[in-house]
Amino acid sequence: MEKIFNPSADVLLVQIPFLIFSYSELLQITAHKGEKTNKITSTMKKSRRDFIQKSALGATGFALAAHSLKVSGKENMVGAHPEHADAEDSTNRDAGDSPNRDAGDSPNHDAGDSPNRDAGTSLRERREMVKPVTGGGPASRYEPRIMAAMVRRREDYGMWWPGAVYDGKAAMDRYTAQLKQTARTLGMQLELRPEPIYSHEEADAWVAKVKNSSPDGIVLLVMDRQQHSWPTAYKVADIGIPTIVFAPLGCAFHQNTSPLAEKPGCVVYSTTLEDSGQLLFGMKMLEAGAKIRHSRCINFRGDQHGESIMEDLGITVQHLPVQTYIDEVNQVPTSADVLAMAEDLMRRAHQRLGPTREDVINGVKGYFAARRILEREKGDSITLAGCVDLEKYRPCIGWVTLSDEGIPSACEGDLEAVASKTIVQYLFNRPGFQQDPVPDTANRAFIGAHCQCATRLNGFDQPPEPFSITHHHGNTDATIVPRWREGQKVTAIDVIQQKGEQSQIHLFTGTVMDNISVPPNGGCVVSVRFKIDGIESSRDVLTTPGFHQVFFYGDYGREIEDFCKLYDLKLLKYG
Repeated sequence: MEKIFNPSADVLLVQIPFLIFSYSELLQITAHKGEKTNKITSTMKKSRRDFIQKSALGATGFALAAHSLKVSGKENMVGAHPEHADAEDSTNRDAGDSPNRDAGDSPNHDAGDSPNRDAGTSLRERREMVKPVTGGGPASRYEPRIMAAMVRRREDYGMWWPGAVYDGKAAMDRYTAQLKQTARTLGMQLELRPEPIYSHEEADAWVAKVKNSSPDGIVLLVMDRQQHSWPTAYKVADIGIPTIVFAPLGCAFHQNTSPLAEKPGCVVYSTTLEDSGQLLFGMKMLEAGAKIRHSRCINFRGDQHGESIMEDLGITVQHLPVQTYIDEVNQVPTSADVLAMAEDLMRRAHQRLGPTREDVINGVKGYFAARRILEREKGDSITLAGCVDLEKYRPCIGWVTLSDEGIPSACEGDLEAVASKTIVQYLFNRPGFQQDPVPDTANRAFIGAHCQCATRLNGFDQPPEPFSITHHHGNTDATIVPRWREGQKVTAIDVIQQKGEQSQIHLFTGTVMDNISVPPNGGCVVSVRFKIDGIESSRDVLTTPGFHQVFFYGDYGREIEDFCKLYDLKLLKYG
């Protein structure tokens, strides 16, 4: 299993610059003495850069390092993959190997540089510091408000746990620094009580203040096991606002934590001083939950107009007619920006099988049309029903590109898939793959198939996986088919909503087995085979529930469980 964080790292928080597709190189075709030459110019396209600076990820492009995120020795919680961040990819071909690259392009690529890497010289040099992606919707502008406090005795610890051996002041100073740094990184407003809560009376006063303030979340650090400490935690958990309770080693017995173990809206983390990553991930969950509740989805369906709310998730849905999208696409000119993006995609693709240059250009126009609508309608996510009925301008390339930029983009007007993708993207800083589930009885496996899939599966600040440009299963238009890493651990969620009932999240974990070629097989061209943990019988394979489950890189089953408990979502775990 690949480790995302270096266990020897001493840093607690690392700000990772967001890595974007670089379309700063505009391909100019010029005629000289009757001979065409390719000339690359380093002109950053301002319109696209400005949009990326405003699209829907919010202030979540960060990594929590080493000691902060040692959770069961698993992959990264929310951040960067060092192997992919700075090292040259061993799977990359030498410049000029791509069948879609003209010989004149090769001098602009380092030897061994990936055809699926951003254009330019080295990966470090290709990084551009930009503001975190935001979509123009309310979530992009919202700063979650968190109230936090510590609780302990005023007197020395003495013989009572955590005992005189525990340097309470040093621990509080350490946690204070971590809380403040994490809040800055996530763009949260943190109101931290300057002094610990020293008595029952002070606890009651702070609880009353929190109730009146109605923050998005609460963080309580229990720095003692005696007197009023745990009674304060119980009072805070009863407020009814999502709450993280953190107790370092020496400050909790099972008898203290068990009353909160099953309480909805409250997650308790109890661990050693060095493993404070759970505390910081708790803040990440509060940030993600607040932004999800303030997010706005643009939904193209039929001739619908109006607005609705996705019940307990709080996502606002703006309904627009499909014709709005069609009209917008038809207004996109074949501009220098469109041509530059299309040429860049074709140059970086491992191969192009079927689609013409015009098909790719038309796909790129869908991206620019969606971008304009998101800006105009102030959307954080997007979906479209009836794409199979469209001609020429199906949104596959547009949805892939938006997903790679941090905009949850779902197919078929599936609002539950929008919700699943939104949770994944805000919570884990990576895109998810919405797919049609297909049973594979020969391998007792699960095949996920769809017409498009994001390429930055390792994270928004990471290089894309190798990809090809092909037709979709209708053998028309252009779409992007990434190659999933075999052996990669994955998680899948499926949000299920029924009017008036508690939202459910179906949870799966597993491993990528392989990528299936379509053709010669039938179905959607992005087809990935997964081995789902705990599903061994043919019956289980044939009856796995749900549809359009969203798969994503990483083993995050436990984190999804915590998120469901924090926001009172019904969890159904399979396997």
